[in-house]
Amino acid sequence: MDLLIPEIGLVFWQTLSFLILLFLLTKFAWKPVMKAIKDRETNIESALAAAEKAKLEMTRLTNENELLIKEARQERDELLKEAKILKGKIIQEAQQEAKAEGEKLIAQAKKEIEDQKHKALSEVKSQVSALSLDIARKVLQGEFEDNKKQEDFVSNLLKDVKLN
Repeated sequence: MDLLIPEIGLVFWQTLSFLILLFLLTKFAWKPVMKAIKDRETNIESALAAAEKAKLEMTRLTNENELLIKEARQERDELLKEAKILKGKIIQEAQQEAKAEGEKLIAQAKKEIEDQKHKALSEVKSQVSALSLDIARKVLQGEFEDNKKQEDFVSNLLKDVKLN
């Protein structure tokens, strides 16, 4: 039971030891420990602030990237639209050019056909006139072999001619 009820001397020495330890800890250890705790608290706060700043920066960059992606998509869509328009124009120009070339060839063919037709008609006319002259010559030779027929022919011609 001695241990449960301490003596006065033991309490005095324990109190004195405690106060000396408290004084020494306050004098030498308390300030560095408090400073270390304060530094650690400051470091944690700065790390949290940096993390928050990084989070905000990441959000900003994400938004900026989304905006850039959206702009790139719009630009791509515009380029595709312009390419389609250009394709349509090129096709239309090629069709018009082909049509004009076709019309030109058709006109040229028609002109050539007309020229060939006129040439053929001229040739036929000249052959017809040559044949007509040959026939007329042969007919006249046959008609004029007889003197009586010649005199009848001349008299018929003279009847037709009227003097003014």
